[in-house]
Amino acid sequence: MDLRRTMLFMPGNNPGMLQNGGVLGADSVILDLEDAVSPQEKDAARFLVSQALRFVDYRGSERVVRINSLDTFAAQDIEAIVPCQPDALMVPKVQCAEEIHEVEQLIAKTEFPGQRPVKIIALIETPRGIAECYPIARASKRLVALAFGAEDYTATLGAERTKEGLEIVTARSLLVNAAAAAAIQSIDTPFTDVNDFEGLARDTAFAKQIGFKGKLTINPRQIDVIHERFNPRQDEIVWAQQVIAAIEQAKIQGSGVIALNGKMIDAPIVSRAERTIQLARRVGLLTEGREQ
Repeated sequence: MDLRRTMLFMPGNNPGMLQNGGVLGADSVILDLEDAVSPQEKDAARFLVSQALRFVDYRGSERVVRINSLDTFAAQDIEAIVPCQPDALMVPKVQCAEEIHEVEQLIAKTEFPGQRPVKIIALIETPRGIAECYPIARASKRLVALAFGAEDYTATLGAERTKEGLEIVTARSLLVNAAAAAAIQSIDTPFTDVNDFEGLARDTAFAKQIGFKGKLTINPRQIDVIHERFNPRQDEIVWAQQVIAAIEQAKIQGSGVIALNGKMIDAPIVSRAERTIQLARRVGLLTEGREQ
């Protein structure tokens, strides 16, 4: 299971943040060559990010580079960054599957023989991108996640961006559904008020409730709150263990009818329980010796 509860943006032109990204605890760090970097600083930022990929220990955090859009500096970014072996490239403002095909071809031309394939994460930030989510999600085997950028989306939509997020409910749901249909992950938009931790907790809980697997993050102080909401609760872990135990007992007894606390257990429930156990193990809330 690839863990992307938090994906933390770091400016590609900030040597201090690039150097310390591995100690912040995010599941993924996003070394940003796009919005955080002015056109005059693009070359210098590419050099800094390439050096960081080669020499900085990110202590298990996934290393993602947000490149510029295809109509600006994407080709130069890919040529400079892919040989430095990032885990993934985040492609901004994706609006159709053809853009993913183009990025895929540019990556393939740049990878050296034997290099681990570079993954792609599509950042969806426009109404057209939302409308095309499913074809985008199916565009490449390299594509591992759809991420949502609500600020650009609502600006294009002409809607007011609010903390409550009613204006993005439809877009969030469409993106989550498309990602699930394509069997890839969905990553939610950042919560931009870095001083409102209660608001962040509510927003993250809602994202988890509707199916997101993680959240874009703009400040290291948001990491713990987001992790806490995306981690399975203790009662969820206990329930999942009970479901798995009931399944095992039914197998021993040769019973085809399985129930737990008066409720029938079917395949979707088992699948949900297995995912909960898997996530609990992955984040260290459950070890083999503690499961009995």
